[in-house]
Amino acid sequence: MARWAAAGIIGQIRDHLADRIRRDMGKGPRAVATVIDSQSVKAAETVSKATRGYDAGKKNNGRKRHLVVDTRGLPLMVMVTPADLHDAAAAKEVLFRLRLMHPEITIVWADSAYAGKLVDWAKQHLNLTIKPVSRPKDASGFIVLPRRWVVERSLAWMMHARRHARDYERLVQHSETLITWAAITLMTRRLARKGATPSWPRKRAPVDG
Repeated sequence: MARWAAAGIIGQIRDHLADRIRRDMGKGPRAVATVIDSQSVKAAETVSKATRGYDAGKKNNGRKRHLVVDTRGLPLMVMVTPADLHDAAAAKEVLFRLRLMHPEITIVWADSAYAGKLVDWAKQHLNLTIKPVSRPKDASGFIVLPRRWVVERSLAWMMHARRHARDYERLVQHSETLITWAAITLMTRRLARKGATPSWPRKRAPVDG
């Protein structure tokens, strides 16, 4: 699998499956609107100190997964970093890679961690519009936030693979590949179960793209 990933084959499989599912859903093969978020997970002893960090907010000593999906939750890319790297700092590299891989994308929905100077930087250097979606000030407890729920659901689906409940990989590249492979597994199940209850729900909230 490492050789496939290095040759770009894993990414090609992911993109082909996503294109196929989008067509089946009556959408264009390429998304122009996306959603980004991150997830911190604990790292096993096999993970080197150089590629891990402490996320004070989540109280995790491990790594952080930065995931970009389209507005249907289909994965476009994943990048793994030490957990102590702030989302806005990691986003510059994530969005730069995203722009190279998908020049058709114009909008990126995100949480408030991606607001501020990053919005201007993305517009100036990448011609990408970041639209932060903030939690209402008077909200309490769990609420479903517009746009953001899509990528949060995708991250939750990845965690269904028990291997991803914790990061065990020595190299971040291996971690990224295995996360992408988990997404590929979900998409192949979606296509195999066409006509039954889909693994990638068609409609649960109004979305664009």
